[in-house]
Amino acid sequence: MTAGVSLEEIALAGQIKGFRAGPARFAVSPVWSDFMAEVMANADLADLAGFIQRPPVAGVLTEVFEASPYLRGLIVRDPLRVQRILSLPPRSHLAAAIEELGRDIAQTSEFAEVMHLLRVFKAEVALLTGLADLGGVWPVMTVTDALTRAADGAVQAAVRFLFRAASARGDWIAHDELRPDIHSGYIVIGMGKYGAYELNYSSDIDLIVFYEPALTCVRPGLEPSDLFVRLTRDLVRLLSERTADGYVFRTDLRLRPDAGATQIALSTDAALHYYETVGQNWERAALIKARAVAGDIVAGNALLAELAPFIWRKYLDFAAIADVHAMKRQIHAHKGFGVIGVAGHDIKLGRGGIREIEFFVQTQQLIAGGRRSELRTPRTLDALAVLVAQGWITAAVAGSLEAAYLFLRTIEHRIQMVADEQTHRLPSQRDELERVARFAGFSDVETFSTALVGVLETVQGHYARLFEASPELTTGASNMVFAGEEDDPNTLAALAAMGYSQPSQVLATVRSWHHGRYRSMRSPQSRERLTQVQPLLIEALSQTADPDQALANFDRFLVDLPSGIQLFGLLRAKPGLLQLVADIMGSAPRLARILSRRRRLFDAVLDPGAFASLPSTADFERLLRDYVPAGADLETVLDAVRVVGSEQAFLIGVRILTGAITSGEAGRAYAALADTLVRTLQRRIEQDLAEVHGRLPDSSAVVVAMGKLGGREMTAASDLDIIIVYDAPRAAITGGLLSDGVKPLSAPQYYARLTQRLVAALSVPTSQGTLYDVDLRLRPSGQKGPLATSLASFIEYQNASAWTWEHMALTRARVISGPPELRLKVEAVIAEVLSKPRDPRVIAADVRDMRARIATEKGTDDIWDLKQVRGGLVDLEFIVQYLQLVNANSNRTVLDTNTAGAIAKLTAAGVFTSADGSELGEAAHTLTNLTGLLRLMTDGPFEPSTAPRGLKDRLARVGAAPSFSALEAMLRDTLRLVNDAFKRLI
Repeated sequence: MTAGVSLEEIALAGQIKGFRAGPARFAVSPVWSDFMAEVMANADLADLAGFIQRPPVAGVLTEVFEASPYLRGLIVRDPLRVQRILSLPPRSHLAAAIEELGRDIAQTSEFAEVMHLLRVFKAEVALLTGLADLGGVWPVMTVTDALTRAADGAVQAAVRFLFRAASARGDWIAHDELRPDIHSGYIVIGMGKYGAYELNYSSDIDLIVFYEPALTCVRPGLEPSDLFVRLTRDLVRLLSERTADGYVFRTDLRLRPDAGATQIALSTDAALHYYETVGQNWERAALIKARAVAGDIVAGNALLAELAPFIWRKYLDFAAIADVHAMKRQIHAHKGFGVIGVAGHDIKLGRGGIREIEFFVQTQQLIAGGRRSELRTPRTLDALAVLVAQGWITAAVAGSLEAAYLFLRTIEHRIQMVADEQTHRLPSQRDELERVARFAGFSDVETFSTALVGVLETVQGHYARLFEASPELTTGASNMVFAGEEDDPNTLAALAAMGYSQPSQVLATVRSWHHGRYRSMRSPQSRERLTQVQPLLIEALSQTADPDQALANFDRFLVDLPSGIQLFGLLRAKPGLLQLVADIMGSAPRLARILSRRRRLFDAVLDPGAFASLPSTADFERLLRDYVPAGADLETVLDAVRVVGSEQAFLIGVRILTGAITSGEAGRAYAALADTLVRTLQRRIEQDLAEVHGRLPDSSAVVVAMGKLGGREMTAASDLDIIIVYDAPRAAITGGLLSDGVKPLSAPQYYARLTQRLVAALSVPTSQGTLYDVDLRLRPSGQKGPLATSLASFIEYQNASAWTWEHMALTRARVISGPPELRLKVEAVIAEVLSKPRDPRVIAADVRDMRARIATEKGTDDIWDLKQVRGGLVDLEFIVQYLQLVNANSNRTVLDTNTAGAIAKLTAAGVFTSADGSELGEAAHTLTNLTGLLRLMTDGPFEPSTAPRGLKDRLARVGAAPSFSALEAMLRDTLRLVNDAFKRLI
């Protein structure tokens, strides 16, 4: 960009590039029109009024107002901000803002004021870079560079302030009072995209903090580690804590050595020892992008120089590359098992995404960077150019990957500009996807999809050709000996190293396959294809949560398989499918049992389209209509419902297992499935009941879902908590009016019989297994009360007799089945009960008492008892339910049966602060995802000391942690946060 030329001048010259030159893709919104009117009427905004009437500027801002609530808010809240940005050259504006931030922070000693200054600065940078990006003034990598330099300015100013504060307290003896962080030995290392000047629009910043003991100047009696840990904690707070002004950068310290067991600031001696002795290959890859960003830059550069031998090895390290590639597989979103999608696709971690380009580059850097220093560049595109110059890849490959990288980074920014969320996933809903497509410069979703899929396929093709088919990346399984009657000692040792606890049994099982003892293995073709796929299969099974069980489950699967030819051919051709089958067999016992009983489900596994999106309630109802024969007897219906229920539950579980959906999304899908099955069975039970007992005039019943079903938070192991509520004339309830069948009943008898039959229909085993365990204990008066409750009794009980805990449970009540008229009545009653005036002190005392009694009965210190441990799901749900009860009288919008949904509504209503809402919402997300995975992958309590590595790795991945130890540290922090919130709010 020409020096001294402003954004506005470029707009006037008609030089704004990109899609703005085409037709308008958004209609003018009322919000934009209102803003225009306000600007025109404000004499202080005369310059801005002139700017925004220019067509190029108006075109950009119109799209901002329609597509980006975040940017729109920055403009509306401070129109002078956008006026400043449109008036100055963007590079000069950025540099001036960074300089002004440092100057302003240097002039204050107030922590709160520094937080305010940092957040105002971030808002300025966010709008500046957003408009420069959208206006075509800056290309995408200039935007990432600007964002990174802004982050440097913020982190450096924050660190300098903290050292000045430490000096003022007497904790730090500064060499330079104006720059006390210089020569301090305190080293802040930027990692990942931050280290490479590649920050995305709403990026976290990954930091590692070290200190050089020989350079520290702390007051006598103070341990350097104590000061630097406290300083680092304050640094994270300055940057990450949400205030009324927002936040600066979400800050992540989990890339430090052994994050689960170490302090957040480590000595350089400890760091060097760690990397030299137990450093992991993924850490070598991560350190490629490491850069000293704040504090003692000289000491930071010296430390990175000392780490160079660890990062850059002199020999071709293909084993390390296999390790890095395994990490890629672990974090990969296998949605569609290799089939690239658009709606819901993760453009960073998904197939063909940004991460594959980065790994394509980094693995080759690790191979050759030890001998070719030119490859030691942190920037992805610079490294691609060097790979071409060094002859590692062709210019054509580099060119297509560079174009793909720039395209995907641009789309990434558009996704994140919408709401300033650190997400890389495209929306699943059509209207939201349409908005993003237009925001990205495309006329419609179809055009956007064509372009995106082409890019993703290009990236996937290059990545697959370079790594996924490389024989060098095998683990050695291909060299194992399975033939003969004697066990090969080297093979036994290799199998043990892969995680099999009974290597001899593994050999015996595989030999039995080759002996043709099963029908599926009797043909020579089957055994030949087994030989081809055998190393991959053994490796895939070894990477599951329980390798031995995985092999046993797969063996049982083969027993009844008609032929192995197709199976082994497919597994060899589709590594993604092989990994999926292995995961089911070894990591998800419930799914393995279902697959073993229902062979036809394998057809669904073979069809990637089956997992493209979650089925809706309408899809479930259509499946039941198609599968339940017309006029079938009850036994046939029960079998059909169990087949559909178990198969659809299986497919939901597979989606969790592959990372296609989160446990929160799965909870809603499991609940939608249960809702549909309950409605289907209620209709059928009522039909059968009427044939014997007739019907009661003006009477009907509904099923009220409670607990996890009511909250749409079900897991693979959830039972159904339900209540049956009926409405009938008073005479029918007292016995003066009976049903009109051959065996007439009063209303209480009639609906008790309906309840018994419905519970049996849902829970009793048939030839096709069971559906759910059903729990009626949440009905009025619990086990002492009638099985079905009349509406009048329900109202009276809830208003006059119910305990606080019953009203808390009622916050999750959701009517799922029955006639619409009665459903509306019961829903109105529930809302009315929940909205009654309550004394917060009384309710809080009841909640504390109830929590204490639960702790006495079921209390635990086990952090993996995610429900009962202090700070776990019980505490989180109690917080939400208590706040709904005491606030619903003044604001019914706080009511939501789902915990995460309720947190969002409580935050929107101002009950939670934005900080509490954000932190508790994230806690709900973490606890729900971990719980959902554990319920899918284990049948009992989770014990980390004996749990297979594969299960712990998968938990770490779901928890977004680099290792299991880091996950446990994160979990402890989450539990502590929730427990503190419980004490503070209740």
